[in-house]
Amino acid sequence: MPPVRRGFAFLAFAGIAWGTTGAAVEVVYRSSDLGPMAVSFWRFLAGAVLLLPVWALSPARTAPRAPQPAGRRVLLPVGTGIGLAVFQTAYFAAVRDTSLAVGTIVALGAAPVFTAAGGRLFLGERLGRAGVPAVAGALAGLAVLVLGNEPGAVHPAGVAMALLSAAGYAVSNLLGRWTGRHGTGADPLTLTLWSFLVGAAVLLVPACHEGLLPQGGDPTEAALLMLYIAAVTTALAYPLYFAGVAVLRAATASVMMLLEPVSAAALAVLLLGERLTGATVAGTVVLLGAIAALALAESRPRAEPENP
Repeated sequence: MPPVRRGFAFLAFAGIAWGTTGAAVEVVYRSSDLGPMAVSFWRFLAGAVLLLPVWALSPARTAPRAPQPAGRRVLLPVGTGIGLAVFQTAYFAAVRDTSLAVGTIVALGAAPVFTAAGGRLFLGERLGRAGVPAVAGALAGLAVLVLGNEPGAVHPAGVAMALLSAAGYAVSNLLGRWTGRHGTGADPLTLTLWSFLVGAAVLLVPACHEGLLPQGGDPTEAALLMLYIAAVTTALAYPLYFAGVAVLRAATASVMMLLEPVSAAALAVLLLGERLTGATVAGTVVLLGAIAALALAESRPRAEPENP
């Protein structure tokens, strides 16, 4: 399978798997008193434990690689780990503070905008003629989604957390693309493992302050859901995600992740009983349509080389 097609397949699986994460976390909130810091910490730690034996047996770990500066080797896992910690924890807080559908749509709708801007500023990736209107359309969709609803339907604190989550996502996305372009001596599995360990270390103190273990509710149900989150949506999905973004444009990879808000919104309505207002639906349609246009702009071949 060609690398680009394989990258799309990897990102499609990761996007669908991640779309179930918010619903699982929402059920964890309902069945226990765990908070977003603790959920993120256990997700990182359990994901790293599950990945460790796979990493130890992976031939890519011992494959010869070109030497890289020490600063670059350290920057990538540390920056990615911090970005993922912000992304996940802020997203889980958004789900708690507003709703699964709105939190996911805002976070993953804003992420391509942040990623496209970062790709232009730091990687020299132009959007093209269709890219700027697409980003403007995405911002318009977010405005309709957030401002068009009645007071109380969308909570500002949850939206702020979703936007912070989008910023963390953009950082990890851009670093993944930078890895594919410049190389760092780390394969996707190694990068994922070290990023999880960094994320767990960053979240340990705030998670302890929040409460690492559930004190009530149904701890067995919460533990089984956390195992699913760690195994499927973390240990399996993240290595595929990093492998995919290494061969695709940063903005295109981010657009592929729109599978997550679509599947998350469907689960929110079908399984969790959330209600989508007219403004939410309209804003979502505008936002996803604009980001789909951005995907087309990013994937269209260019006849002439671009000037930086």
